[in-house]
Amino acid sequence: MVLPTPVGKRGEDVVHTTVAIIGAGPTGLLLAGDLARAGIPVTLFERRANTSNLTRAFGVHARTLELLDARALADRIVAGGAKVEHLRLFDRIRLDLSRLPSRYPFLLITPQSRVEEALEERAVAAGARIERGAALTGLRQDDERATLEFGEQTVTADWVVGADGVHSTVRDALGLPFPGKAVLTSIMLADVRLATPPEDVLAVNAVGDAFAMVAPFGDGWYRIFAWDRRHQVGDDVPVTLDEMRGVTRRVHGTDFGITEARWLARFHSDERQSPRYRVGRILLAGDAAHVHSPAGGQGMNTGLQDAANLSWKLVATIQGWAPAGLLDTYEAERHPVGRLVLRSSGALIRMAMIHSAPARALRNTLGNMLLGLPPVARRATGVVSGVGIGYPGAPRATDVALAEGSRLYQALREGRHVLLTDRSVPGHADRLLVAVPAISGSEAVLVRPDGYVAWRGPAADAPAAVSRFLSPAT
Repeated sequence: MVLPTPVGKRGEDVVHTTVAIIGAGPTGLLLAGDLARAGIPVTLFERRANTSNLTRAFGVHARTLELLDARALADRIVAGGAKVEHLRLFDRIRLDLSRLPSRYPFLLITPQSRVEEALEERAVAAGARIERGAALTGLRQDDERATLEFGEQTVTADWVVGADGVHSTVRDALGLPFPGKAVLTSIMLADVRLATPPEDVLAVNAVGDAFAMVAPFGDGWYRIFAWDRRHQVGDDVPVTLDEMRGVTRRVHGTDFGITEARWLARFHSDERQSPRYRVGRILLAGDAAHVHSPAGGQGMNTGLQDAANLSWKLVATIQGWAPAGLLDTYEAERHPVGRLVLRSSGALIRMAMIHSAPARALRNTLGNMLLGLPPVARRATGVVSGVGIGYPGAPRATDVALAEGSRLYQALREGRHVLLTDRSVPGHADRLLVAVPAISGSEAVLVRPDGYVAWRGPAADAPAAVSRFLSPAT
């Protein structure tokens, strides 16, 4: 690996970076891009020597697309994917995403590798460094810095973010527990070609003792996720095409003409969450902080939303203008969301695994009845899509039109707070953008860089609010 140029006078074998991110998956890449855009020296360290498209995530939800829109990436990613407006959970139960109050009222089916590609290009263009083949072997910290070991190479950093997945070396180095349990074992993955692809973009169903989901790569290959209660074996037992054909036929009534595979694997799915997301100068994000069942396709999305929450707070802390305690709000805001996603995805997978036919029939009847109630449907789609999730005192900001013809989330591409008002508010130009809404009034709204409302009130009070949330640099 080629590490950053050594700086300072701590020895020729020691290099320094302001922020070290361990893990160059979606979470780490989005975070690195945000930090680099703000002028923060950042280096990602990835243990894998090469990138790979053999990824598990295939769904990008509405809230994540909004955050990607705020980074000028959503249009590109949407163009390469397929939209699902009605998400089938099992049997006849479906969630109607088409009514979401979002610019993106759908689930986008696209491989994680394409999301990573877009995020990596953005991060590198902004000045982030990515060092591959760099396996973290040691980590410690004191009041001034963190010290990381990569074999014989030593790196120091002012801040470290562990975005290195469920088997996080960073979390282990901190001595943090990862309580929870395996919710599903012997999940099968296969990248295959199909002679007769499903009519639906996303074909998913469960029959009590098995489930199978079929999603397109968009290049003629399909990813199948499958589970068979009748054949539970260890992760090291090879998956065969006949096994995939059998469980897919049992679930969907057809195996869609599986002809060949380029990749077959088996894994297990855990439900776990770290009790802490921050210890001193070291933070956790994504699967290093929380991991849950694949139901609802929320894993990658939750990690990307972690990164969007953390990035601007870390920038403010490093640049010296963060209000007291701002960085601590990362854990305070995101830990409850991780817990909510763990519970909601866990509930979905447990309902899908109901074994008896009478219980499944009751599930279907109650599910359809409850989702027929508008408040319940809005809550369910809001949680799954992320659009309905906010923070205490900081709800999600809607993408309002601006007087100049653009939108709020386009204004957020500057990486600054946006104040929606038709009045002038001087100062803080490096961290504040004042924008006039197309429909203005006596109220002003201060929107955080991650697209949540920091303050709302009379326009006359906006200067005081801005000073409170964007205190002068010291």
